[in-house]
Amino acid sequence: MSWQEIAAEKKAHQLDSVPKEWLASGLPSTNDLNIIEFPRTVLSPLDIEITESTVSSLLSQLAEGKWSAVQVTTSFYKRAIIAQQLTNCLTEIFVDRALSRAKELDEHLEKTGTVAGPLHGLPISLKDQISIKGIDSTMGYVSWIGKPAEKNSVLVDILESLGAVPFVKTNVVQTLMWVETVNNIFGRTSNPYNRSLTSGGSSGGEGALVALKGSPLGVGSDMGGSIRIPSAFCGVYGFRPSFHRVPYAGCVNSLEGEDAVVSVLGPHCNSLDGIKLFYKSVLSKDPWLKDPLVIRKRWSEEEYNLVDHGNGGQLCFAIMWDNGLVVPDPPIKRGLEMTKNALLAAGHKVIDWTPYKQAEITETLQAIWDSGSYEDFRRAAAPEPVIESMRLLPEDTPLQIRPDKPSGMTAFDLWQVHKKRRDLRQEHAQLWEDSVSKTGTGRPVDAIICPAAPYVAPPHGFCTTPKYTMTFNLLDYPAMVIPVSHVDQQLDVKQPRSEFYTQDDREGYERYDPKIHEHAPIAIQVVGRTMEEEAVIAMSEVVDRALKAANA
Repeated sequence: MSWQEIAAEKKAHQLDSVPKEWLASGLPSTNDLNIIEFPRTVLSPLDIEITESTVSSLLSQLAEGKWSAVQVTTSFYKRAIIAQQLTNCLTEIFVDRALSRAKELDEHLEKTGTVAGPLHGLPISLKDQISIKGIDSTMGYVSWIGKPAEKNSVLVDILESLGAVPFVKTNVVQTLMWVETVNNIFGRTSNPYNRSLTSGGSSGGEGALVALKGSPLGVGSDMGGSIRIPSAFCGVYGFRPSFHRVPYAGCVNSLEGEDAVVSVLGPHCNSLDGIKLFYKSVLSKDPWLKDPLVIRKRWSEEEYNLVDHGNGGQLCFAIMWDNGLVVPDPPIKRGLEMTKNALLAAGHKVIDWTPYKQAEITETLQAIWDSGSYEDFRRAAAPEPVIESMRLLPEDTPLQIRPDKPSGMTAFDLWQVHKKRRDLRQEHAQLWEDSVSKTGTGRPVDAIICPAAPYVAPPHGFCTTPKYTMTFNLLDYPAMVIPVSHVDQQLDVKQPRSEFYTQDDREGYERYDPKIHEHAPIAIQVVGRTMEEEAVIAMSEVVDRALKAANA
Protein backbone atom coordinates (compact mmCIF):
# COMPACT_ATOMS: atom_id res chain seq x y z
CA MET A 1 0.00 0.00 0.00
CA SER A 2 1.11 3.57 -0.66
CA TRP A 3 1.54 5.90 2.29
CA GLN A 4 -1.59 7.72 1.14
CA GLU A 5 -3.61 4.48 1.29
CA ILE A 6 -2.24 3.59 4.72
CA ALA A 7 -3.18 7.03 6.05
CA ALA A 8 -6.65 6.88 4.50
CA GLU A 9 -7.31 3.43 5.99
CA LYS A 10 -6.25 4.60 9.46
CA LYS A 11 -8.51 7.64 9.28
CA ALA A 12 -11.42 5.59 7.94
CA HIS A 13 -11.34 3.31 11.01
CA GLN A 14 -11.05 6.14 13.53
CA LEU A 15 -14.67 6.02 14.69
CA ASP A 16 -15.11 2.22 14.53
CA SER A 17 -15.37 1.83 18.31
CA VAL A 18 -17.83 4.68 18.76
CA PRO A 19 -21.52 3.79 19.28
CA LYS A 20 -23.42 5.19 16.33
CA GLU A 21 -25.94 6.91 18.60
CA TRP A 22 -23.12 9.16 19.86
CA LEU A 23 -22.63 10.66 16.42
CA ALA A 24 -24.50 13.95 16.13
CA SER A 25 -26.82 14.57 13.23
CA GLY A 26 -27.82 17.94 11.85
CA LEU A 27 -24.29 19.28 12.15
CA PRO A 28 -23.73 22.96 11.37
CA SER A 29 -22.87 23.77 7.78
CA THR A 30 -19.29 24.59 6.89
CA ASN A 31 -20.41 28.24 6.67
CA ASP A 32 -21.26 28.20 10.38
CA LEU A 33 -17.93 29.19 11.88
CA ASN A 34 -18.67 29.61 15.60
CA ILE A 35 -19.79 26.20 16.82
CA ILE A 36 -18.74 26.49 20.46
CA GLU A 37 -22.34 26.14 21.71
CA PHE A 38 -23.47 23.42 19.29
CA PRO A 39 -22.91 20.46 21.66
CA ARG A 40 -25.46 21.94 24.08
CA THR A 41 -28.13 21.66 21.40
CA VAL A 42 -27.83 17.88 21.02
CA LEU A 43 -26.73 16.57 24.43
CA SER A 44 -29.07 15.60 27.28
CA PRO A 45 -29.41 17.87 30.34
CA LEU A 46 -27.41 15.37 32.40
CA ASP A 47 -24.61 15.21 29.83
CA ILE A 48 -24.50 19.01 29.77
CA GLU A 49 -24.41 19.25 33.56
CA ILE A 50 -21.58 16.74 33.82
CA THR A 51 -19.44 18.09 31.00
CA GLU A 52 -19.82 21.71 32.10
CA SER A 53 -18.79 21.05 35.71
CA THR A 54 -15.41 22.13 37.01
CA VAL A 55 -12.83 19.47 37.76
CA SER A 56 -13.28 19.98 41.52
CA SER A 57 -17.04 19.59 41.23
CA LEU A 58 -16.72 16.47 39.08
CA LEU A 59 -14.38 14.82 41.55
CA SER A 60 -16.66 15.69 44.44
CA GLN A 61 -19.70 14.18 42.72
CA LEU A 62 -17.71 11.08 41.76
CA ALA A 63 -16.41 10.62 45.31
CA GLU A 64 -19.90 10.97 46.75
CA GLY A 65 -21.29 8.48 44.24
CA LYS A 66 -23.78 10.95 42.76
CA TRP A 67 -22.30 10.27 39.34
CA SER A 68 -20.58 7.04 38.43
CA ALA A 69 -17.27 6.97 36.61
CA VAL A 70 -19.01 5.14 33.76
CA GLN A 71 -21.62 7.91 33.49
CA VAL A 72 -19.04 10.69 33.59
CA THR A 73 -16.78 8.99 31.04
CA THR A 74 -19.76 8.32 28.76
CA SER A 75 -20.92 11.94 28.94
CA PHE A 76 -17.48 13.25 28.04
CA TYR A 77 -17.17 10.69 25.26
CA LYS A 78 -20.40 11.94 23.72
CA ARG A 79 -19.21 15.52 23.82
CA ALA A 80 -15.72 14.58 22.59
CA ILE A 81 -17.16 12.78 19.57
CA ILE A 82 -19.24 15.86 18.72
CA ALA A 83 -16.08 17.95 19.10
CA GLN A 84 -14.37 15.59 16.67
CA GLN A 85 -17.17 15.95 14.14
CA LEU A 86 -16.95 19.74 14.42
CA THR A 87 -13.19 20.39 14.57
CA ASN A 88 -11.32 17.13 13.81
CA CYS A 89 -9.50 17.21 17.15
CA LEU A 90 -9.03 13.50 17.96
CA THR A 91 -6.70 10.71 16.89
CA GLU A 92 -7.16 7.52 18.94
CA ILE A 93 -10.54 6.64 20.49
CA PHE A 94 -10.73 3.55 22.76
CA VAL A 95 -14.24 3.35 24.16
CA ASP A 96 -14.33 -0.22 25.47
CA ARG A 97 -11.02 0.15 27.25
CA ALA A 98 -11.93 3.43 28.94
CA LEU A 99 -15.40 2.29 30.01
CA SER A 100 -13.94 -0.93 31.41
CA ARG A 101 -11.51 1.15 33.44
CA ALA A 102 -14.35 3.39 34.65
CA LYS A 103 -16.39 0.33 35.69
CA GLU A 104 -13.44 -0.97 37.75
CA LEU A 105 -13.31 2.37 39.57
CA ASP A 106 -17.04 2.26 40.30
CA GLU A 107 -16.68 -1.25 41.71
CA HIS A 108 -13.75 -0.13 43.85
CA LEU A 109 -15.79 2.74 45.32
CA GLU A 110 -18.77 0.46 45.97
CA LYS A 111 -16.66 -2.21 47.71
CA THR A 112 -14.34 -0.01 49.73
CA GLY A 113 -16.28 3.20 50.20
CA THR A 114 -13.16 5.14 49.23
CA VAL A 115 -11.89 6.63 46.00
CA ALA A 116 -8.98 5.06 44.15
CA GLY A 117 -7.06 8.35 44.22
CA PRO A 118 -7.43 12.13 44.02
CA LEU A 119 -8.42 11.91 40.31
CA HIS A 120 -10.90 9.07 40.84
CA GLY A 121 -13.10 8.63 37.76
CA LEU A 122 -11.86 11.75 35.96
CA PRO A 123 -11.63 11.32 32.17
CA ILE A 124 -8.36 12.74 30.83
CA SER A 125 -7.44 13.36 27.20
CA LEU A 126 -3.83 12.96 26.07
CA LYS A 127 -1.85 14.47 23.24
CA ASP A 128 -1.13 11.81 20.63
CA GLN A 129 2.55 11.45 21.59
CA ILE A 130 1.74 10.25 25.12
CA SER A 131 1.99 6.47 24.96
CA ILE A 132 -0.74 4.09 26.09
CA LYS A 133 0.06 0.38 25.90
CA GLY A 134 -1.49 -1.28 22.87
CA ILE A 135 -2.47 1.99 21.17
CA ASP A 136 -0.69 3.82 18.35
CA SER A 137 1.27 7.00 19.01
CA THR A 138 1.70 8.09 15.39
CA MET A 139 2.56 11.73 16.16
CA GLY A 140 1.27 12.55 12.68
CA TYR A 141 3.72 10.21 10.89
CA VAL A 142 2.22 7.68 8.50
CA SER A 143 5.22 5.37 8.98
CA TRP A 144 4.33 5.04 12.69
CA ILE A 145 0.85 3.64 11.99
CA GLY A 146 0.38 0.08 13.24
CA LYS A 147 3.15 0.27 15.82
CA PRO A 148 1.25 0.35 19.12
CA ALA A 149 3.09 1.28 22.29
CA GLU A 150 4.57 -1.65 24.17
CA LYS A 151 3.96 0.02 27.52
CA ASN A 152 2.42 3.11 29.05
CA SER A 153 4.38 6.30 29.38
CA VAL A 154 5.27 7.05 33.00
CA LEU A 155 2.69 9.83 33.15
CA VAL A 156 -0.12 7.48 32.09
CA ASP A 157 0.86 4.98 34.78
CA ILE A 158 0.82 7.79 37.33
CA LEU A 159 -2.53 9.18 36.16
CA GLU A 160 -4.10 5.74 36.35
CA SER A 161 -2.66 5.22 39.84
CA LEU A 162 -4.37 8.49 40.79
CA GLY A 163 -7.71 7.13 39.58
CA ALA A 164 -7.93 8.91 36.20
CA VAL A 165 -9.51 7.45 33.07
CA PRO A 166 -7.55 8.12 29.85
CA PHE A 167 -10.20 8.08 27.13
CA VAL A 168 -9.01 9.76 23.90
CA LYS A 169 -5.82 10.99 22.26
CA THR A 170 -5.71 14.27 20.41
CA ASN A 171 -4.43 15.62 17.12
CA VAL A 172 -1.01 17.17 16.51
CA VAL A 173 1.02 18.70 13.74
CA GLN A 174 3.33 16.29 11.92
CA THR A 175 6.74 16.52 13.70
CA LEU A 176 5.15 18.45 16.64
CA MET A 177 7.37 21.36 15.67
CA TRP A 178 4.94 24.04 14.58
CA VAL A 179 2.18 26.06 16.17
CA GLU A 180 -0.71 24.82 14.05
CA THR A 181 -2.23 21.34 13.79
CA VAL A 182 -2.33 19.31 10.59
CA ASN A 183 -0.88 15.98 9.43
CA ASN A 184 -1.30 13.52 6.59
CA ILE A 185 -3.21 10.94 8.68
CA PHE A 186 -5.92 12.76 10.58
CA GLY A 187 -5.96 16.10 8.78
CA ARG A 188 -6.40 19.61 10.15
CA THR A 189 -7.90 20.75 13.45
CA SER A 190 -10.00 23.92 13.46
CA ASN A 191 -10.80 26.49 16.11
CA PRO A 192 -14.24 25.97 17.70
CA TYR A 193 -14.82 29.71 18.07
CA ASN A 194 -14.24 30.29 14.37
CA ARG A 195 -13.48 27.31 12.15
CA SER A 196 -11.77 29.46 9.55
CA LEU A 197 -9.04 30.02 12.17
CA THR A 198 -6.35 27.70 13.49
CA SER A 199 -6.60 25.99 16.86
CA GLY A 200 -2.85 26.50 17.27
CA GLY A 201 -0.36 23.73 17.78
CA SER A 202 1.19 21.43 18.23
CA SER A 203 -1.33 20.55 20.97
CA GLY A 204 -4.14 21.95 18.82
CA GLY A 205 -6.35 18.90 19.29
CA GLU A 206 -6.24 19.40 23.05
CA GLY A 207 -7.02 23.10 22.75
CA ALA A 208 -10.10 22.51 20.59
CA LEU A 209 -11.37 19.53 22.59
CA VAL A 210 -11.08 21.24 25.98
CA ALA A 211 -12.64 24.45 24.61
CA LEU A 212 -15.66 22.43 23.48
CA LYS A 213 -15.76 20.81 26.95
CA GLY A 214 -15.19 17.40 25.41
CA SER A 215 -12.56 16.77 28.08
CA PRO A 216 -12.38 18.12 31.64
CA LEU A 217 -8.57 17.97 31.63
CA GLY A 218 -6.09 17.40 28.83
CA VAL A 219 -2.34 16.92 28.71
CA GLY A 220 -0.26 18.56 26.02
CA SER A 221 3.44 19.23 25.50
CA ASP A 222 5.42 22.40 24.99
CA MET A 223 8.85 22.87 23.40
CA GLY A 224 8.25 26.33 21.96
CA GLY A 225 4.67 27.22 22.88
CA SER A 226 2.72 24.07 22.02
CA ILE A 227 0.59 24.12 25.18
CA ARG A 228 0.24 27.87 25.52
CA ILE A 229 -0.59 28.86 21.94
CA PRO A 230 -3.50 26.38 21.51
CA SER A 231 -4.76 27.36 24.95
CA ALA A 232 -4.65 31.05 24.04
CA PHE A 233 -6.23 30.57 20.62
CA CYS A 234 -9.00 28.32 22.00
CA GLY A 235 -9.74 30.29 25.15
CA VAL A 236 -8.70 27.78 27.83
CA TYR A 237 -6.13 27.71 30.61
CA GLY A 238 -2.81 26.08 29.80
CA PHE A 239 0.34 25.60 31.85
CA ARG A 240 3.95 25.14 30.75
CA PRO A 241 6.03 23.96 33.75
CA SER A 242 9.82 24.07 34.09
CA PHE A 243 12.02 21.36 32.65
CA HIS A 244 11.84 17.95 34.33
CA ARG A 245 9.05 18.44 36.86
CA VAL A 246 6.38 16.40 35.03
CA PRO A 247 7.55 12.94 33.88
CA TYR A 248 8.08 12.61 30.12
CA ALA A 249 9.58 9.10 29.95
CA GLY A 250 7.88 6.72 27.54
CA CYS A 251 6.41 9.39 25.26
CA VAL A 252 7.37 9.56 21.60
CA ASN A 253 8.86 12.85 20.52
CA SER A 254 10.70 14.92 17.94
CA LEU A 255 14.33 16.00 18.31
CA GLU A 256 15.09 13.26 20.82
CA GLY A 257 18.63 13.60 22.08
CA GLU A 258 18.45 17.40 21.99
CA ASP A 259 18.68 18.04 25.71
CA ALA A 260 19.46 21.76 25.94
CA VAL A 261 15.86 22.98 25.60
CA VAL A 262 13.51 20.07 26.15
CA SER A 263 9.81 19.53 25.67
CA VAL A 264 7.66 19.47 28.82
CA LEU A 265 4.21 18.04 29.54
CA GLY A 266 1.49 20.18 31.08
CA PRO A 267 -2.28 20.53 31.44
CA HIS A 268 -5.07 22.27 29.53
CA CYS A 269 -8.31 22.96 31.41
CA ASN A 270 -11.35 25.23 31.53
CA SER A 271 -10.55 26.20 35.11
CA LEU A 272 -7.44 26.80 37.20
CA ASP A 273 -8.59 24.32 39.84
CA GLY A 274 -7.95 21.51 37.37
CA ILE A 275 -4.49 22.83 36.54
CA LYS A 276 -3.49 22.89 40.20
CA LEU A 277 -5.01 19.50 40.95
CA PHE A 278 -3.25 17.84 38.03
CA TYR A 279 0.12 19.25 38.98
CA LYS A 280 -0.19 18.61 42.71
CA SER A 281 -1.51 15.07 42.18
CA VAL A 282 1.22 14.04 39.75
CA LEU A 283 3.95 15.29 42.10
CA SER A 284 2.37 13.38 44.99
CA LYS A 285 3.42 10.14 43.28
CA ASP A 286 7.18 10.84 43.48
CA PRO A 287 7.62 10.76 39.69
CA TRP A 288 11.41 10.99 40.01
CA LEU A 289 11.38 7.35 41.10
CA LYS A 290 9.92 6.35 37.72
CA ASP A 291 11.58 8.89 35.43
CA PRO A 292 15.19 9.62 36.43
CA LEU A 293 15.14 13.00 34.68
CA VAL A 294 12.41 14.36 36.95
CA ILE A 295 13.74 16.71 39.62
CA ARG A 296 13.15 15.53 43.17
CA LYS A 297 10.96 18.44 44.24
CA ARG A 298 7.64 17.80 45.88
CA TRP A 299 4.64 20.12 45.77
CA SER A 300 5.30 23.01 48.16
CA GLU A 301 2.29 24.46 49.93
CA GLU A 302 4.52 27.25 51.22
CA GLU A 303 5.46 28.26 47.68
CA TYR A 304 1.80 28.03 46.62
CA ASN A 305 0.98 30.38 49.53
CA LEU A 306 3.51 32.80 48.01
CA VAL A 307 5.95 32.80 50.89
CA ASP A 308 8.56 34.30 48.53
CA HIS A 309 6.11 36.88 47.18
CA GLY A 310 4.98 38.81 50.22
CA ASN A 311 2.65 35.96 51.21
CA GLY A 312 0.34 37.02 48.41
CA GLY A 313 -0.39 40.50 49.76
CA GLN A 314 0.33 43.30 47.36
CA LEU A 315 2.03 41.74 44.33
CA CYS A 316 3.93 43.59 41.64
CA PHE A 317 3.35 42.43 38.09
CA ALA A 318 5.39 43.69 35.12
CA ILE A 319 3.69 43.87 31.73
CA MET A 320 5.75 43.31 28.60
CA TRP A 321 3.54 45.14 26.12
CA ASP A 322 5.57 43.92 23.14
CA ASN A 323 8.80 41.99 22.59
CA GLY A 324 10.55 44.53 20.40
CA LEU A 325 10.08 42.29 17.37
CA VAL A 326 6.34 42.21 16.60
CA VAL A 327 3.77 44.60 18.06
CA PRO A 328 0.60 42.80 19.21
CA ASP A 329 -2.67 43.36 17.38
CA PRO A 330 -5.38 45.51 19.03
CA PRO A 331 -7.23 42.62 20.74
CA ILE A 332 -4.06 41.48 22.48
CA LYS A 333 -3.24 45.00 23.59
CA ARG A 334 -6.79 45.34 24.95
CA GLY A 335 -6.38 42.08 26.86
CA LEU A 336 -3.21 43.39 28.49
CA GLU A 337 -4.91 46.67 29.38
CA MET A 338 -7.89 44.81 30.88
CA THR A 339 -5.48 42.74 32.97
CA LYS A 340 -3.57 45.79 34.17
CA ASN A 341 -6.74 47.64 35.17
CA ALA A 342 -8.13 44.57 36.95
CA LEU A 343 -4.92 44.08 38.97
CA LEU A 344 -4.75 47.75 39.93
CA ALA A 345 -8.37 47.61 41.04
CA ALA A 346 -7.55 44.58 43.16
CA GLY A 347 -4.80 46.53 44.94
CA HIS A 348 -1.73 45.15 43.21
CA LYS A 349 1.08 47.07 41.55
CA VAL A 350 1.74 47.00 37.81
CA ILE A 351 4.88 48.28 36.11
CA ASP A 352 6.28 47.98 32.58
CA TRP A 353 8.76 45.29 31.60
CA THR A 354 11.37 46.18 28.98
CA PRO A 355 12.09 43.26 26.63
CA TYR A 356 15.67 42.03 26.83
CA LYS A 357 17.60 40.49 23.92
CA GLN A 358 14.46 38.86 22.52
CA ALA A 359 15.97 38.44 19.06
CA GLU A 360 19.08 36.75 20.47
CA ILE A 361 16.96 34.47 22.65
CA THR A 362 14.76 33.28 19.81
CA GLU A 363 17.65 32.98 17.35
CA THR A 364 19.59 30.89 19.86
CA LEU A 365 16.67 28.52 20.38
CA GLN A 366 16.07 28.26 16.63
CA ALA A 367 19.74 27.38 16.13
CA ILE A 368 19.46 24.59 18.69
CA TRP A 369 16.39 23.16 16.97
CA ASP A 370 17.86 23.50 13.49
CA SER A 371 21.08 21.72 14.45
CA GLY A 372 19.46 18.35 13.75
CA SER A 373 15.83 18.86 12.79
CA TYR A 374 16.33 18.46 9.03
CA GLU A 375 17.57 14.92 9.46
CA ASP A 376 15.16 14.12 12.32
CA PHE A 377 12.03 15.11 10.42
CA ARG A 378 12.93 13.37 7.17
CA ARG A 379 13.99 10.11 8.74
CA ALA A 380 10.81 9.94 10.82
CA ALA A 381 8.50 10.92 7.96
CA ALA A 382 9.83 8.69 5.17
CA PRO A 383 8.26 7.71 2.82
CA GLU A 384 5.69 10.53 3.15
CA PRO A 385 6.88 14.10 2.57
CA VAL A 386 7.58 16.43 5.45
CA ILE A 387 4.81 19.04 5.53
CA GLU A 388 6.55 22.30 4.66
CA SER A 389 3.67 24.75 4.97
CA MET A 390 0.52 25.05 7.06
CA ARG A 391 -1.33 27.03 4.38
CA LEU A 392 -4.83 25.86 3.60
CA LEU A 393 -5.04 26.64 -0.11
CA PRO A 394 -2.48 25.86 -2.81
CA GLU A 395 -2.67 29.42 -4.09
CA ASP A 396 -1.67 30.83 -0.68
CA THR A 397 1.89 32.08 -0.52
CA PRO A 398 3.96 29.18 0.87
CA LEU A 399 5.26 29.52 4.40
CA GLN A 400 8.54 27.65 4.75
CA ILE A 401 8.56 26.32 8.31
CA ARG A 402 11.19 23.58 8.06
CA PRO A 403 14.94 23.80 7.43
CA ASP A 404 15.60 23.00 3.77
CA LYS A 405 19.04 21.46 4.31
CA PRO A 406 21.19 20.03 7.12
CA SER A 407 22.67 22.68 9.38
CA GLY A 408 26.25 21.56 8.86
CA MET A 409 26.85 22.46 12.51
CA THR A 410 29.66 20.60 14.26
CA ALA A 411 29.47 19.44 17.87
CA PHE A 412 31.81 22.28 18.78
CA ASP A 413 29.55 24.78 16.98
CA LEU A 414 26.57 23.49 18.93
CA TRP A 415 28.48 23.82 22.20
CA GLN A 416 28.95 27.51 21.45
CA VAL A 417 25.18 27.88 20.98
CA HIS A 418 24.62 26.09 24.29
CA LYS A 419 27.04 28.51 25.96
CA LYS A 420 25.05 31.39 24.49
CA ARG A 421 21.87 29.93 25.94
CA ARG A 422 23.53 29.62 29.36
CA ASP A 423 24.73 33.22 29.23
CA LEU A 424 21.33 34.54 28.18
CA ARG A 425 19.69 32.72 31.08
CA GLN A 426 22.23 34.19 33.49
CA GLU A 427 21.74 37.70 32.15
CA HIS A 428 17.97 37.41 32.35
CA ALA A 429 18.14 36.09 35.91
CA GLN A 430 20.17 39.16 36.88
CA LEU A 431 17.77 41.44 35.03
CA TRP A 432 14.90 39.99 37.05
CA GLU A 433 16.80 40.43 40.33
CA ASP A 434 17.61 44.03 39.43
CA SER A 435 13.92 44.83 39.02
CA VAL A 436 13.76 45.18 42.83
CA SER A 437 14.68 48.84 42.31
CA LYS A 438 11.44 49.45 40.38
CA THR A 439 8.75 47.55 42.27
CA GLY A 440 8.42 49.41 45.55
CA THR A 441 7.71 46.12 47.35
CA GLY A 442 11.26 45.31 48.45
CA ARG A 443 11.15 42.33 46.12
CA PRO A 444 11.91 41.86 42.45
CA VAL A 445 8.94 41.67 40.08
CA ASP A 446 6.68 38.82 41.17
CA ALA A 447 5.61 37.77 37.67
CA ILE A 448 5.69 39.00 34.09
CA ILE A 449 2.47 39.37 32.12
CA CYS A 450 2.71 39.34 28.33
CA PRO A 451 1.00 38.08 25.18
CA ALA A 452 1.04 34.39 24.27
CA ALA A 453 1.18 35.48 20.62
CA PRO A 454 1.07 38.85 18.86
CA TYR A 455 -2.37 37.97 17.54
CA VAL A 456 -5.48 36.03 18.40
CA ALA A 457 -6.06 32.83 16.39
CA PRO A 458 -5.19 33.61 12.76
CA PRO A 459 -6.55 31.94 9.61
CA HIS A 460 -5.15 28.48 8.88
CA GLY A 461 -1.55 28.70 7.73
CA PHE A 462 -0.86 32.19 9.03
CA CYS A 463 0.53 31.50 12.50
CA THR A 464 3.93 32.88 11.64
CA THR A 465 5.72 33.53 14.93
CA PRO A 466 5.87 31.68 18.26
CA LYS A 467 8.38 34.17 19.63
CA TYR A 468 6.23 35.29 22.55
CA THR A 469 6.27 31.73 23.90
CA MET A 470 9.59 30.24 22.77
CA THR A 471 11.49 32.93 24.72
CA PHE A 472 10.39 31.27 27.95
CA ASN A 473 11.33 27.80 26.73
CA LEU A 474 14.93 28.89 26.34
CA LEU A 475 14.86 30.70 29.70
CA ASP A 476 12.94 27.77 31.25
CA TYR A 477 10.32 29.93 32.93
CA PRO A 478 6.96 28.38 33.89
CA ALA A 479 4.07 30.15 32.21
CA MET A 480 0.29 30.05 32.49
CA VAL A 481 -2.16 31.13 29.80
CA ILE A 482 -5.33 32.83 31.08
CA PRO A 483 -8.30 33.65 28.82
CA VAL A 484 -9.41 37.27 29.11
CA SER A 485 -12.05 38.15 26.50
CA HIS A 486 -13.01 37.80 22.82
CA VAL A 487 -12.49 39.93 19.74
CA ASP A 488 -14.92 42.82 19.46
CA GLN A 489 -15.08 44.51 16.07
CA GLN A 490 -16.00 47.85 17.62
CA LEU A 491 -13.31 47.81 20.30
CA ASP A 492 -10.49 46.16 18.35
CA VAL A 493 -10.28 48.43 15.33
CA LYS A 494 -7.03 48.71 13.42
CA GLN A 495 -4.89 51.65 14.48
CA PRO A 496 -2.63 53.60 12.07
CA ARG A 497 1.09 52.80 12.26
CA SER A 498 4.00 54.01 10.17
CA GLU A 499 7.01 52.44 11.92
CA PHE A 500 7.72 48.73 12.30
CA TYR A 501 10.29 46.68 14.16
CA THR A 502 10.69 43.97 11.51
CA GLN A 503 9.23 42.69 8.27
CA ASP A 504 7.16 40.22 10.31
CA ASP A 505 5.82 43.16 12.27
CA ARG A 506 4.81 44.99 9.08
CA GLU A 507 3.20 41.92 7.52
CA GLY A 508 1.26 41.16 10.70
CA TYR A 509 -0.05 44.71 10.84
CA GLU A 510 -1.12 44.61 7.20
CA ARG A 511 -2.97 41.30 7.69
CA TYR A 512 -4.95 42.34 10.73
CA ASP A 513 -8.70 42.76 10.25
CA PRO A 514 -11.04 42.29 13.24
CA LYS A 515 -13.71 40.81 10.96
CA ILE A 516 -11.41 37.91 10.11
CA HIS A 517 -10.93 37.09 13.79
CA GLU A 518 -14.58 37.33 14.82
CA HIS A 519 -15.29 35.53 18.13
CA ALA A 520 -11.62 34.59 18.61
CA PRO A 521 -10.53 34.38 22.27
CA ILE A 522 -8.07 36.86 23.77
CA ALA A 523 -5.54 35.58 26.32
CA ILE A 524 -2.41 36.57 28.24
CA GLN A 525 0.56 34.74 29.81
CA VAL A 526 1.62 34.89 33.46
CA VAL A 527 5.32 34.02 33.70
CA GLY A 528 7.43 33.20 36.74
CA ARG A 529 11.02 32.16 37.38
CA THR A 530 12.43 28.66 36.95
CA MET A 531 10.99 26.04 39.35
CA GLU A 532 8.32 28.47 40.60
CA GLU A 533 5.40 26.36 39.39
CA GLU A 534 3.44 26.55 42.64
CA ALA A 535 3.85 30.32 42.82
CA VAL A 536 2.89 30.79 39.16
CA ILE A 537 -0.29 28.78 39.72
CA ALA A 538 -1.13 30.89 42.77
CA MET A 539 -0.34 34.20 41.05
CA SER A 540 -2.40 33.10 38.05
CA GLU A 541 -5.31 32.58 40.42
CA VAL A 542 -4.78 36.16 41.66
CA VAL A 543 -4.85 37.45 38.07
CA ASP A 544 -7.87 35.33 37.17
CA ARG A 545 -9.86 36.47 40.21
CA ALA A 546 -9.04 40.09 39.46
CA LEU A 547 -10.21 39.74 35.87
CA LYS A 548 -13.43 38.01 36.90
CA ALA A 549 -14.15 40.66 39.53
CA ALA A 550 -13.51 43.45 37.02
CA ASN A 551 -15.85 41.87 34.47
CA ALA A 552 -18.60 40.96 36.95
